[in-house]
Amino acid sequence: MNPESSAQWIKSAARRHGFAFAGIARAQKMDEEAVRLEEWLSHGYHGQMSYMERYFDLRTDPTRLVPGAKSVISLMYNYYSEKKQHDPNAPKISMYALGKDYHRVLGDKLNKLLAEIRSQFGDVAGRCFVDSAPVLERDWAKRAGIGWIGKNTLLINPKAGSYFFLAEIILDLELSPDTPIDDHCGTCTRCIDACPTAAIDKEGYVLDGSKCISYLTIELRDEIPSSFHDRMSNWVFGCDICQQVCPWNRFSKPHHEPAFEPKEELLTMPEREWHEITEEVFDSLFQKSAVKRTKYEGLRRNLEFLKANNGLKKLDT
Repeated sequence: MNPESSAQWIKSAARRHGFAFAGIARAQKMDEEAVRLEEWLSHGYHGQMSYMERYFDLRTDPTRLVPGAKSVISLMYNYYSEKKQHDPNAPKISMYALGKDYHRVLGDKLNKLLAEIRSQFGDVAGRCFVDSAPVLERDWAKRAGIGWIGKNTLLINPKAGSYFFLAEIILDLELSPDTPIDDHCGTCTRCIDACPTAAIDKEGYVLDGSKCISYLTIELRDEIPSSFHDRMSNWVFGCDICQQVCPWNRFSKPHHEPAFEPKEELLTMPEREWHEITEEVFDSLFQKSAVKRTKYEGLRRNLEFLKANNGLKKLDT
């Protein structure tokens, strides 16, 4: 096959494995992205995520991850769900974490896709990535033409919105690259205006991760600063606000992945039971879930912080 037909074959195979979109970029050093990452780190926007400072060269040069790499395949996997937690007062979990941990689910699909590529093209050197190595996934997806990076710093696809997991396969196979698409955020500032912690720069496109609710509830290991006491909007794990207000997510369609279906007991759990959760219930409820990342102690910390917030609000009223 020539590079064009090879690229089309791989995109068709990706769809068979459940990926909604696939695009291809040349495996080149990311000079512009490296400058932006260095500036972002210099402002301390990564907070306690010290791992963002490590392996800088690997993040910006795919040939350091796969010697001889020629192509980066970027893939999008839908996780959008119309199912919601029943109690409007219950502590909220980001939609991506309602089902099984995506690392496991997508890792299996990527490995099968790579095996199929090798069966078609022979002994191809390649590696699969789904948050498993220092890869600038949104930048590669932008280069591969499957979306643009919005003002909320998330990848947005014009046909389907932003409720997608991103994954990559880096190969030493020559494939025809796709063309990046234009930014369609325009003058919209809904995500900037809606962010309760002012984590998004007033001009957009830059996120102070140390202020993001997702960071505060998942990545931060210390106590949540009291300055955020009235800004958490009842999120206990992650946050979806900048996606909920994004006009492009009117095109979101429910996923068809059984592994991402939430447990009924999670959806029906009332506010009171959340604040009474035991470690045994935590282990059972979040078995094979991304929520396990914060551990029981981390979830309890977040719940206590929300409970204190509610108490302060009651005093204010």
